[in-house]
Amino acid sequence: MDQQAAPQEPFQMPAIWGKRIPGRNKHFTGRQNLLDQLRTSITSTAKAAVVPQSLQGLGGVGKTQLAIEYAWRYRGSYDLVWWVPADHPMLVPSTLATLAEDLKLRPANSVGIEEAAASVRDALQRGDPVERWLLIFDNADEPEDIRDFIPEGGPGHVLITSRNSRWSGVAETVPVDVFSTEESVAFLRKRLRKEVPQKEAEHLAGKLGDLPLALEQAAALQVMTGMSTEEYVEQLALQARDLLELGKSTEYPLSMTVAWQLSVNEIEKRLPEAATMLRCLAFFGPDPIPSAAFRRGSKSGVKLMAPILAKPVLMAQAFGELNRFALVKIEKEAGTVQVHRLVQALLRDSLDPNSREEYKHEVHLLLASGSPGDPEDTANWPHYADLIPHLRPAGVVECADREVQRFAIDITRYLFQVASYSSARRFAEDFLGHWTKIYKEKDENVLRLRRHLGNVMWQAGAFEGSRELNEQTFDHMREVFGEKHEETLRIRLAVAADLRAKGMFQEAFEQDTESLKLHEEVFGRAAPATLRVLNNLALDHLLLSQFESALDLAQLVYIEQSSAKSGISKWDLQTSWNALARTVMLYGDHDQACDVGEEAYAHGRSELGIEHPLTLVAARDLSIARRRRGDLDEALELVEETYTRLNKIFGADNPETMSTQVAFSNTLRQVGRTAEAMAMAQQAHARYEQVFRDHPFTHGCLMNLAALYRMRGDADRASKLDQQAYEGLKNRLGPKHGYVFGALLNLDGDMAALGNVAEARRCGEVVLEQVRDFYGPDNLLTLSAAVNLALDLDADGQPEQAQALYENTMRRYERYAGQHPERIHASQKRRFIRDFDPISL
Repeated sequence: MDQQAAPQEPFQMPAIWGKRIPGRNKHFTGRQNLLDQLRTSITSTAKAAVVPQSLQGLGGVGKTQLAIEYAWRYRGSYDLVWWVPADHPMLVPSTLATLAEDLKLRPANSVGIEEAAASVRDALQRGDPVERWLLIFDNADEPEDIRDFIPEGGPGHVLITSRNSRWSGVAETVPVDVFSTEESVAFLRKRLRKEVPQKEAEHLAGKLGDLPLALEQAAALQVMTGMSTEEYVEQLALQARDLLELGKSTEYPLSMTVAWQLSVNEIEKRLPEAATMLRCLAFFGPDPIPSAAFRRGSKSGVKLMAPILAKPVLMAQAFGELNRFALVKIEKEAGTVQVHRLVQALLRDSLDPNSREEYKHEVHLLLASGSPGDPEDTANWPHYADLIPHLRPAGVVECADREVQRFAIDITRYLFQVASYSSARRFAEDFLGHWTKIYKEKDENVLRLRRHLGNVMWQAGAFEGSRELNEQTFDHMREVFGEKHEETLRIRLAVAADLRAKGMFQEAFEQDTESLKLHEEVFGRAAPATLRVLNNLALDHLLLSQFESALDLAQLVYIEQSSAKSGISKWDLQTSWNALARTVMLYGDHDQACDVGEEAYAHGRSELGIEHPLTLVAARDLSIARRRRGDLDEALELVEETYTRLNKIFGADNPETMSTQVAFSNTLRQVGRTAEAMAMAQQAHARYEQVFRDHPFTHGCLMNLAALYRMRGDADRASKLDQQAYEGLKNRLGPKHGYVFGALLNLDGDMAALGNVAEARRCGEVVLEQVRDFYGPDNLLTLSAAVNLALDLDADGQPEQAQALYENTMRRYERYAGQHPERIHASQKRRFIRDFDPISL
């Protein structure tokens, strides 16, 4: 009786059947003992049933095929079956997250990939809403890479395939070996669709070491050529002798090597172009290869592949022939082709060094021509993601071809756009390391990539390295490209950002002002590149406490970008939308800031994703606007959620995480959770000292610490911190700046708390005069200074003056809504304390 004829469980399809589950292998044979052992193990333990490789790390024994067969054979036992390719651990969360909607959970575009994946894991652990589930992680390597995504216990089952024996310490293990002789014979008879004599089949299986992958290729060759089993064995012997005489590598089983070589030889005779295609495929990664790389490759400059790519019918024939010989796996719906990693390794080893380099370069050109286009266009992001796994296996980093270099620059830009900063930096630094050996530092592509690397480093908070790189690149670009070249103009913006990161706000303003003149001259006033400069200038105005002019610029940029029909990326629009919401908030209109901020946050979630840094910046700024409007519960919920995401994704030392930690601390203080607020404020200040050093933001964080100490009743400590903040801010920004006024206003309050009434009054008079001169009589900071001075005057024995000032101030508050938090605060005759919130630079 054929071993495949074992009884099966009911075969109705589960309600949730993953789209990534491979089709059932119609040639699957035997393995009944393994399937029985696996079924027993998986149903009798809550642990994951692991299927590691047992042939000293070699592939080809059929672990994945066994997992596929298990999923199909026992599908009737499950209501959910989901397949997770695990050879790239960084992609595991997104694959799991796609299950969220099927489980009636909030989707990834609403809560982020990490949170959606975690919610899926938790739901499976609970068995709610699905109890009978099967989760398959295929080709997992290190247990640590995916352990966090494996449900612990629960009513369902987890199956893992791996070549790593370390999984035996984590889960129940079912070792997978080569076929038994009986299984090999049964497989050959089924695959060849004829009754092969027992001795012939056993002889062939023995020659191939009962390795399933080798047997599959041997059978495919016989089916395609009509070769008998005896003839195939004779060819195996001849091929093995030739290989041994040539001294070929023995890293792989000889049985697999000779079987593969026979298949390639036959392909070479039948359709040489298919053999060329196969060798080319060997230099991609083992992941699915987008077919688009070949469709677009006819004009890529390839030589070996040119005759094939020029004829779509021939290309389709070549792929079909390779598929029929079981040398590739084609997924037509997904638009991909895939080659087993062992076959790839054998193909690469069969070539001489010169041929290997030729084929590698063909792949470089195909990848470059397969580039989907503008990396700032979010529609292209999934296509770039499909190419990333092939860059290092193909050795793209080492390629000096100009078109391939431009592709490498686009890859860096894509990784920057999706905020994969560590990957972007590694790729860019590796590319530059090779390019500069060939073309030196002043090569045009080297300079272009250096600019993008500077951007990546800046966003990741490596400000000092970014500044040094950008300054040198700026000098080289002016020499190589000239002052008015687009690349030189773009690096100018990075130089201004470096100045802001150093706290040199006036110098950044001057740099951007000069950039604006050049951009208007070269591109025009409303060009996308010019609008970016205007957006930066709006930020410069904000940082110089020039709120009205900042608002005018922010509105101008947003109107132009949001109404543009082309040339404006979603990144650009999100940046200007965030800037507008932030500027309205700092201008003092908290209701409108919340309205605009809600829109900006919704746009970010919809177009960039909940975990994109620009979306998270919008969330943080919205939380601050809510806090300043008095919606403390909503503000706290949003800022805590945002801080958690930023910290998890980008780390505690990322500038946006740090800024959000400050906002979190300020919100905790206002809801009365002062101990938690103090711990966060201390951590934030320490990080600002480490990352920003002598920066206005570092000094500003002292104001928040001082406010917490004053709330504790330690006015002396608060006074020292506010004095330190005031001196530091004044030294960096001069006496006429909003941050400086805020520190001085708080210092006035410290004096009052210490009982230094006269000194507090004198300080309050100075603050009010300076703020009124700078902002005018109706600005919120002016009004808060007036309220504080009224309190000081009353405490100093001047009640009439105090009352007159207070009444005048309350009349001026009438221009603000009756429920405005600061108006209510003033009506209660309570002293104002100004907190500090760093903004995005």
